[in-house]
Amino acid sequence: MNQPRTTSRCPAWRGTSASDWSLRVCFVLLTLPLLVGCARSPDNAQAILRDDAFTMESAAAKLVGSFPQATPVVPAVPPTVTAHRDLVFASIGTRQLHLDIFEPVESARSPRPAILFIHGGGWSSGDRSMEIPLAARLAARGFVTATVEYRLSPEARYPAAVRDLKAAVRWLRASADRFHIDTTRIGVCGGSAGGHLAAFLGATNGNPYYEEGGEKEEHSSDVQAVVDIDGPLDLTRPEESGKDVDPQRPSAGMRWIGFSFKERPDLWREASPLAHTSAQTVPIAFINSSIERFHVGRDEMMEILKASNIYSEVHTIPNTPHPFWLFHPWFEETATHVEAFFARVLDN
Repeated sequence: MNQPRTTSRCPAWRGTSASDWSLRVCFVLLTLPLLVGCARSPDNAQAILRDDAFTMESAAAKLVGSFPQATPVVPAVPPTVTAHRDLVFASIGTRQLHLDIFEPVESARSPRPAILFIHGGGWSSGDRSMEIPLAARLAARGFVTATVEYRLSPEARYPAAVRDLKAAVRWLRASADRFHIDTTRIGVCGGSAGGHLAAFLGATNGNPYYEEGGEKEEHSSDVQAVVDIDGPLDLTRPEESGKDVDPQRPSAGMRWIGFSFKERPDLWREASPLAHTSAQTVPIAFINSSIERFHVGRDEMMEILKASNIYSEVHTIPNTPHPFWLFHPWFEETATHVEAFFARVLDN
């Protein structure tokens, strides 16, 4: 006779001995955070919901077949750079948000331009350590850099991430004396969803809606330059908004915004940097892969900037996968473009 099918993911423990029961209970207690996709920061009071879909390991595994030459960039910090790790820049209740500062080691301590680096991962995964190679590289070239944590969609939906990042910019200004930052020259750089968020910051300077609930409000969250690495700029385009065809598999955009495009097209438009682009938007560099879907909104944004005499530039690196900036042989070219743009716009 067939046994009833169980919907539980846990094993049936009927008939298990006391000792085996204890071992299995211990195993579950130890691995529960992994099973439910949670992580605990050492100085946070609660578990933090996370999506582990995008990691360096998963990204590398996807590249093996089509790009066998791809090798992950090691997040090493050179001896000419001092790293200040796990600094708390904001608290939401008991939830603390962290960033890492990378500061040039030099005898001259004059104020320097600062760059905030934002990781990608579909607004739902990834972590700030992914951006250490670029941050360390730019710090070695004389910039003060920071890699930043922000709340991801399993924990908080739009616009929480934007508000977190603006809080990080305010914290950098508040910490200018400590880290020798020139508060008039702060840039932001991100890849994929991080590129989208970087562009969002550059297009929403002075918008009070994205300042709500922040700390250090006496300081500005304005940025002066943006590098968007393969981050979409118009989420309403079919390349992004048309992905929700299976209710059981919501798109990254739907998970972040909280609604499908059909349900709330106004929110998808509001969550697009292109919708905020104006004569107040800052200079921006676009560094793109050869995959067209990650360019959506770029040309339209550049036209708006051109009409307002705002500088922009674009670099498309041929024969590249989406996460190219995280891998050799494309890292050096990416870093060169990032450094040259910020040197042109901020270091003058």
